[in-house]
Amino acid sequence: MISGCATSDGTARFAARFANYPGNYRVMAGLTVSSIGMGTYLGEGDAAVDAAYEETLRAALLGGINIVDTAVNYRFQRSERVIGEVLEELIAEGKITRDEVVVATKGGYLTFDGEMPANPRAWFEEHFVKPGIVSNADIVQGSHCITPRYLNSMVEISRQNLGLETIDIYYLHNPETQLAAINRADFRERIARAFRFFEQAVNEGRIKLYGVATWNAFRVAKKERSYMSLLELAEVAREAGGENHHFRVVQLPYNLAMAEALTTQNQPLPGGGTGSLLACAARLGIGVCASASLLQGQLTNKLPSIINETFVGMNSDAQRALQFVRSTPGIDVALAGMASAVHVEHNLATAKHPPAAFETLMKLFETA
Repeated sequence: MISGCATSDGTARFAARFANYPGNYRVMAGLTVSSIGMGTYLGEGDAAVDAAYEETLRAALLGGINIVDTAVNYRFQRSERVIGEVLEELIAEGKITRDEVVVATKGGYLTFDGEMPANPRAWFEEHFVKPGIVSNADIVQGSHCITPRYLNSMVEISRQNLGLETIDIYYLHNPETQLAAINRADFRERIARAFRFFEQAVNEGRIKLYGVATWNAFRVAKKERSYMSLLELAEVAREAGGENHHFRVVQLPYNLAMAEALTTQNQPLPGGGTGSLLACAARLGIGVCASASLLQGQLTNKLPSIINETFVGMNSDAQRALQFVRSTPGIDVALAGMASAVHVEHNLATAKHPPAAFETLMKLFETA
């Protein structure tokens, strides 16, 4: 496996090579990251999509993107494997170095290996239940498990798939799924066990940082069953790892149609009061990656004319949607799926423009 991990010096060196992107690079959890990151969720689990991702990843890493997001269950582990192959190739060619690139992956959902088996239940029983990695009682909604034993297995599978000695960011994937089946006291204990495992994995050099990647948890009202408090998660992390814990990044959807991270005042703040997820994360020193920046392609066309008038100089709705996300204070990375080198070039053209002023963004909400 490739040794090392992303470092402050390495990621800053990467950013220095792309001075033509003003305001594109930000420091998140001590690492300099591009404001546009590459997601690898979409696409069928087949060789044709693998090949397209290989081309796209090369273009992204050589073009100025240095953060790549995936998960062990994306495309039945195939997305992780493509990332590993491209990293190995580019590092061997001397075009990038390991310490320049931030690789984030996730664990929590059940996953198959390369393709959907003919009998999914029998396959999972054979590979995970019989070896004692999980019990049926550990699984929520037939698809989700966050026990330390299962997470340990997923971390090891991801390290092998990616070919990396150390994963830079490891997310607990949609932990709010657990709340469909258990009460909040039990949920907190499950999170605590997971965080203790992550702190151990950091000490062993298998991961560098950890966080949670959510869908609903940080966007909904406190009364909702799937709601989570970032402040409480930080408290659990301190219990698990002390003041120097490694819970340093969160991920949630944020885009023109889902702006709750900025607009919804649903999070208890350190020291008292209530504010947005972005306000809470800023006070806690926790980085924020925005998933679904383009809402899986739904924000790439037919946006209202006010968006065009607001983001002057952009060539498409996709660029305008990305500019909104990457310009929002507190958002470190706008993740977007990209299916070709052409998409990479088009999205990176957004980064040639400095981020829009916060006052400009707020005018959009005044006219909504």
